[in-house]
Amino acid sequence: MKIPFSPPYIDQSVVNEVVDTLKTNWITTGPKVIAMEQEVVKLTSTKAAICVNSWTSGAILMLKWFGVQAGDEVIIPAYTYCATALSVLHCGATPVMVDITTDFCIDTEAVRKAITSKTKVIIAVDIAGWPCDYSKLTEIINKREIKKLFRAESLKQAILNRILLIADAAHSLGAKTNGHAAALESDVTIFSFHAVKNVTTAEGGCICLNLPGNFDIEAEYKYLKMYTLNGQNKNAFEKSNGGGWRYDILFQGLKINMPDICAAIGLAQIRKYETLLLPSRKTIAFKYQKRFKEFEEFELPPLFEHGHESSYHIYPLRIKNITEQQRDWIIDEITSKQIAVNVHFIPLPMLTYFKRLGYKIEDFPMAYDQYSREISLPIYPQLSDTKIEYIVRAVIDAVEKILNKKIGKLETTEVVVF
Repeated sequence: MKIPFSPPYIDQSVVNEVVDTLKTNWITTGPKVIAMEQEVVKLTSTKAAICVNSWTSGAILMLKWFGVQAGDEVIIPAYTYCATALSVLHCGATPVMVDITTDFCIDTEAVRKAITSKTKVIIAVDIAGWPCDYSKLTEIINKREIKKLFRAESLKQAILNRILLIADAAHSLGAKTNGHAAALESDVTIFSFHAVKNVTTAEGGCICLNLPGNFDIEAEYKYLKMYTLNGQNKNAFEKSNGGGWRYDILFQGLKINMPDICAAIGLAQIRKYETLLLPSRKTIAFKYQKRFKEFEEFELPPLFEHGHESSYHIYPLRIKNITEQQRDWIIDEITSKQIAVNVHFIPLPMLTYFKRLGYKIEDFPMAYDQYSREISLPIYPQLSDTKIEYIVRAVIDAVEKILNKKIGKLETTEVVVF
């Protein structure tokens, strides 16, 4: 039985939406993108959404929008994908890495200690779909002594007059905090619609604005839309529909817009996200949870507790008291059964580029510990119960073989559907 790690969910509704786009003869940014943005706003209850061509470009855009530049610092976790740090470096600023906690999320106390007068932004990362403690981060950035440290050096910084809180929500579309969308917990939330995400546009991302009331959200939306099109005041769709050929470039923008042909893929998926795709992922995650909690050797990921609910993007299983090498051997055993698994993530200080910049994994013991014991299992709507059982059995067998001991009896029983 061959089980891929994370194939896209492509059904007839996706095909129909893409074909519809092709038949209109308009495939770049246009009405499908607008519709996708509206669906994201509906899902998240945020004030505005701007679709872009990747999470990375969305992060670069928002850092530039805020005026982040050389000499500034942006606090990020050491445990994340490289794009979190690279977006900061692309703006000329310095990523200040801090450690994480056992739920994979950024250590809020480490964040507090890392803040200086150079800190302009905090980017918290929702690993595997589990939302960070944004209420604690918000409390920190609003403390009087922290706000006194802040030095506004751009118009947007002056309006906000404090550190900007960005959620790297590449994994967490649909995650909840205290009964509402987790996207409402930060100033800016950026989603990824990459091919392996819960909702995909093949490549793409979306910026959600939840800025305080002293920002004109409609004006910021229009400005950011222009920013994604080289700072041009009129997009191609407007020009093609009798808007006239004349345009102007108002500022130095970027070319990072999402095309309609990509939005069409995501549009068909997001319309059934809350009724089909997300519930399916949740069911699978809880099946794994019920199976693996029978064994003391496994450390289970947080899914639904303390007012937080995951988006069930990844199932990050950890094995207790093993080495990184043993974890790798376990992965080899699992993949020998034609099951594709992954690791999320290799901490940034372990990667060559960041090592050259002076970051050391020894400074982030929790990040290394979580990485060294983690295996990401397949989780997506197309997984049948038979395949789930096959995966669970393969994991148990691999752990037993590498640890050279019987870790318990696994009964094959039906699992309650949540």
